[in-house]
Order: sequence, then C-alpha cells, then structure tokens
Amino acid sequence: MKIQWFKTSILIGLVASGMQALAQQPQLQSFSLNEVHLLKSPFLDAEQTDMGYMLKLDPDRLLAPFLREAGLKPKAESYGNWENTGLDGHTAGHYLTALAQMYASTGQKVWKTRLDYMVSELKRCQDNRTDGYVGGVPEGPLMWEHVANGNFDLFNKRWVPWYNLHKLYAGLRDAYLIGGNAEAKDVLIKLTDWADRLLSKLSEQQIQKMLDTEQGGMNEVCADVAAITGDNKYLVLAKKFDHQAILQPLEAHQDKLNGLHANTQIPKVIGFERIAELDNDSSFDSAARFFWETVVDNRSISIGGNSVREHFNPANNFISMVESEQGPETCNSYNMLKLTKMLFLTKPDAKYMNYYERTLYNHILSSQHPGKGGFVYFTPIRPDHYRVYSQPDEGFWCCVGTGMENHGKYGEMIYAHQGKDLYVNLFIASKLDWKQQGIALVQTNNFPFEEKSELRIVSTKPSTFKLWIRQPEWVKEGGFTLRLNGKFIKAAKDANGYVSINRKWNNGDRVSIQLPMRNKLEYLPDHSEWVSIVHGPIVLAAATDTTKLVGLMADGSRFGHVATGPLEPIDKAPLLVDNGNDISAELKPITEAPLRFTFANMVYQPQYKQLKLMPFFELHDARYMLYWPIAKADSIEQRKHQLADDDNIIALAKRTVDQVSPGEQQPESDHSIESNGSKTGVFRNKHWRDASGYFAYKMRTTPSVKALLVTYYGGDANRSFDIYLDDQKLAHVVLDGSQGDIFFTKEYAIPASVAKPGIVVVKFVAEKGSIAGGVFDVRMVKESKTLN
Repeated sequence: MKIQWFKTSILIGLVASGMQALAQQPQLQSFSLNEVHLLKSPFLDAEQTDMGYMLKLDPDRLLAPFLREAGLKPKAESYGNWENTGLDGHTAGHYLTALAQMYASTGQKVWKTRLDYMVSELKRCQDNRTDGYVGGVPEGPLMWEHVANGNFDLFNKRWVPWYNLHKLYAGLRDAYLIGGNAEAKDVLIKLTDWADRLLSKLSEQQIQKMLDTEQGGMNEVCADVAAITGDNKYLVLAKKFDHQAILQPLEAHQDKLNGLHANTQIPKVIGFERIAELDNDSSFDSAARFFWETVVDNRSISIGGNSVREHFNPANNFISMVESEQGPETCNSYNMLKLTKMLFLTKPDAKYMNYYERTLYNHILSSQHPGKGGFVYFTPIRPDHYRVYSQPDEGFWCCVGTGMENHGKYGEMIYAHQGKDLYVNLFIASKLDWKQQGIALVQTNNFPFEEKSELRIVSTKPSTFKLWIRQPEWVKEGGFTLRLNGKFIKAAKDANGYVSINRKWNNGDRVSIQLPMRNKLEYLPDHSEWVSIVHGPIVLAAATDTTKLVGLMADGSRFGHVATGPLEPIDKAPLLVDNGNDISAELKPITEAPLRFTFANMVYQPQYKQLKLMPFFELHDARYMLYWPIAKADSIEQRKHQLADDDNIIALAKRTVDQVSPGEQQPESDHSIESNGSKTGVFRNKHWRDASGYFAYKMRTTPSVKALLVTYYGGDANRSFDIYLDDQKLAHVVLDGSQGDIFFTKEYAIPASVAKPGIVVVKFVAEKGSIAGGVFDVRMVKESKTLN
C-alpha cells in the first residue's frame, strides 16, 4: 500500500532537494528556514554565537565512533565526555541537523560543505556493512544482533541505544529535507529498513518492554520516512515504537506523569502527533494535546521549562524544584517547542504561540552564553544559584546537541501561511521572502526593548492576501493598536487570538503595531508562595553575586553539567513583601537602561534593596534570583521560619561528596548503574530501586569521606541484604517494617582504606530468597563537624 499524502508541519525546509509533496498540505505551514532571515536582534546575536561554537567542532572527531563500529579506521580521536562513555555518536546526529539549519538560515557554504562531508562518511560506514546499519553505539552490531533474537542482556547494559540512534535518524532526515543532501535520504532509508528487519521477529510484549528504556522519537522519524517514501510499511514500523504505557493514559486524558523522566516522554508524544497527522488519528492527536496542556498549564514555570533532576515533579508540589541545583532541562523545552509547533500548524491558536514565545525568549535564548558560546543543561530556580556552560572540546551533553540546533532555527515560526493567508506569530526582526506570492515582508523593531514593531511590504506588483497578526496575551488592556500607512485601523481579535487585515497590498505598505507590556507576578503552578516577575513575555531576574561559581565553564568531567558550587540558604535569600499594590506600581524603570527596573519597596531585607531586575536572557556569569519567596507584610517572620524548615537539603549537601538517586535515569547513568533482577518505581513522589539479585553504582570518594548514607522506607519488611564497597562487606541490613510509615536514613561508617581519592563500587546484594532495598537515596558524606 502506498501513502498518497504528505504533510510538512515537521518535515520543513524542502530546499535544495526540490522534492515535491506527495499530496495534501497541512492546514497551516511554516516557512522554510531559507525564506526567513534574521535582522538585528538578540536572536541574530545568538545565531552568530552558535556559528562560532559549531565551527570549533571537528567533524572527524564526531564521526570517529561510526567509523570504529563499521570496522574502519577513524581519522581522528573521538571526543570525550558523553562521546566516549556510552553515548558515542549522539552529538553527530544533532550536528547534522544544526549544519542543515544553519545552511538554510544563512546560505553560507561552509555549513553545506561540512554537512555533505559528514553524510558521505556515514554512507562509507554503512557501505562497509551488508545490513544497512550505521551507528556509534559501542559494540552496537553485536548488541543489535542479540536484540533481533529477543536477547536484551547487552541492550540493558548500554546507555539508551535507541535514543542515541534516534539522533542520527533525525540528523539524516534534516540533512535531506533542510540541507538538500540526497545521499542522506538513501542512508536514512537503508537504516530504517535495518530497524524494520531488526524488530520483525520480536513480539509486541518484547518491544514494549524495550521501550521502557529512553528511545528518543523513533516513532516520529519512522513516520517521517513513511512520508518521504510514501511507503506504509514505515508507518507500521513507527507504530511499533509507540510506548503504550505512556500513550494509553494520555488517550484517556489521565495525568500519570509524576516521577517520569520528562525528556523521555516528550519525544514520544511528538511521535504520537506525527502519526496522527499522517494517519488522521484523532485519538493520538487528542492524547498529544492533553499532554501539552498538562505540561504547559500544570508543570511549566515562567521561563517555559519543566522538570527537576530531569523528572516531572508532582504537579501540586514544586518544592523539589525550588531546592534543587538541577532545575528545568533545556532539552525538554527544545522538544516542547517542537510539539507546540506541530499542534499550532494543525490547529492554529494563539495559546500555542504564547507558550512558544515565552519559552523561546526566556529558556532557549538564555541557555547560550552570549560572549563565549556554550550551552546550559540545567537552569536552577533555587535562590542565589547559577548555571554552567559547555565548552566546545569538553562537554557533549544532550543539551549541547539540542543547543546547537536551538540557535540556528529561530526563523522557523516567526511567520506561517495557508494559501494566501499570512500569519505573523512572533515579533522578531526579520525579512520574509514569500516566494509563492512573490513578495517580501520586512519586520523591523527593537523588541522587547521597545514596545512596538513594524511590518513593511516589498513587492513589484500589488498582491491580495489576508494578514493575520497575533494579539499577545501580555499586552495591556486596550493597548494593542494597528496603523496602516499611518492611519489607525480597527481590527477585531478572532477566537484564536489573531487580528486580520484583508486587502490588496502595495509596495511600501506599512503596518505599525503597538505592544505595550503589562507586568505581573506569576506564581508557581502549585500556587505556593514563590513568584516570578514578568514584563510582557519577558521574565525578569536579578543578579545577586558573582562569587563561588564553581565550574562556570564546564570541563569534561561526568558531572560538569551541574552547577556544583555551594548552595546558599533559602531563608537568607531576598524576600518579597506583598504590599497589596499592583506590581506595575512597584517596578521603577531605569531610564538609561531599557528593561531594567528597581523595586526596592517590595524587597524586605535592606541589603537587597539595591537589586536591579533585567531580562533573564541577558543575565549570565552570576548567581541570580529568578523565583522569589513572597509573604504578606504581617507574616514575614512566619514565612522566614517556613523557608528554613523547607530548605532541608543544604546541611546534607555540605556533607555530600557524591550522591545518586536510585531509580532516576540520569543520576544512575552518571554512576554507571549495574544490576541483576532489579526493578524501580516511585513511592510518595520518591524514586526507589530494589533487587532480588543486586544493583551497584560507581561513586566518588575523597580522604574526607567518613560514611555511606542510605535512605529506606520504614514500612518495607522481610528484606535482608548486604552492602559492599568494592569487594569489602560494609554492612548487613535487615528491613523489618519496625520504623513505620516514614522514610529514614542509616549512616554506615566507612573504613579509612576505602576513603581515598577515586572511585568505589557501592553494591547492594540480596540474600538468597530476599530483596535488597528499596533504596531511595545513596550518599558518600563527610563528618558533620567538617561542614565548614
């Protein structure tokens, strides 16, 4: 059966390839990146900074894992960090996409040259085998051979193999569709055929079990191959990658996301929506929209990000995010914007673009260092903490890969079109070449520093079309106004949040848009007494200190992406006083600096009254306040005591040399988890791991380490197990339920022979017929008296 349709809401940028759509286009289409060019703005600056970072990477070092696995001699040594510790090759896939996007966005040949070279080398790797496989997964061919026969022993010991491979699939797709490299299409299809054969002998139950491990958006890319080729077999393959444990609750509009690894789920939902587009499946579409609404409305903070330590925290309790140095992950927002784009193009509604704009300005734009380059993994909202940035030859985290992509595709959703209708979604200075209509649209502004924008038509002859302009939710009441060639025009907002002008447009016609911004205090989704200060779509923050920025420019160490500098006490952080006044009356503009404000009347402590607010995307190389504790004037002392009580991690953090959260994907991967007969889960919003056999972590030690701290649940009973450090038995543990309905922590003294610089294996081994664990937290700690 051949598919007779093709939709491009994700498959954008059909540029140099000249590929024709097979049939019906979607309701609304984005423009190709080569049709939108950025003008002077923070986004153009970010694009240029990204280019500098990308040019510092060596394609041959990125390609080394693929040549190694194909039995060919690498031309250069592989990069380190995540690129030689199990996720080998994942960055190259991101790099292909980033190269294609940068070529389309700028037209500069250097990006096309690099892209074509990398694709040719990947093809050489594929051609050196007979099965169509190409990948950088360590010992991948042997592992995949076992998987094809239903043996997942090696698969379970590798670091998210399908996730790794998904980056290559996506990179090849984009190299073809955006970068115009036809060879990438051939490599992609052969690689997809390999996957189809690989899964052909596996049962549905085996595949679903396999999908418990993070797999990126394999359902999406296989659906894209179906659209590219018109062959339905790839859509069948895409559906094999649908993870039913996630899909079914979403189809029933049930929020079962608490405790799940956030960025594992978002790409799956992108795949659900892609299949819905191609298969006209309303159930999949409904599931994807429910997921979006749940995450955006209940689980996202003011900058648009979500998750703590990469997992969805309880929607009704954000205290873990407030406390943690591992706040929202940039990859999550990258994927949420991708999903948002898809949903908007199939059902245009300003709510999607409102979220898109908020996240673009405040999380994505802020996630790249503006001078040196470098990308942010976690954005803490903990008071007085900071972010760290990658360096080109050191860090190869997931957020480095998506980071290179993020800042090369800012033009993708500024405009959209449907027939002769043109949508202006974002107020970013840019030039649109609307080739189908033979006109250009130039948007000039200094937004958000000036609260206005202007659209100018450039054409050789009159053209009739309807211009739709988003009326943002953040504009002051009655302040959104339009003028056509200097004359005020009345335009009513439709149900989707847009105003329209339908006329014959002439060369030089101008539409002036006034965008006066309102201010607001935005509480966390759980409505706790924590607020962010928002001006229009811009989240404001304040720099508090520039000291103790440990690892600001991250090295290549396993934990380099985490801001591990000392945590400051939350109860000592700046506290805002709710005086009952409108926030606009409290913010005092600094006239010589746009989007800078003082707000001394709101700040309780005298030493913080000189703090200045600024756009978060401009705040770097400093500790900061992004979310602020707030209290009524008559309850200040009560609020301070509450903050001290809530901040239950700082004393423990000062003692901690190394820590792992059992059951959480990234912390366990960071500590080289090994297990047999083990399982994980979430109990009272805490992750756990136990085993009928064993589980083990590699943990750091120093001469100052004096004890191992392990957290259990008091209700667990009839469990006995041993704890080993390397091969030395440290303790025998019996859990008998006597502690009752609480979590409790045991401290085990560590022999001096173990407390030394380096790595020790902490192993939990069940007695025969019993269970080891459940274990909720594991820490290597110093003595209490060494805190300072």
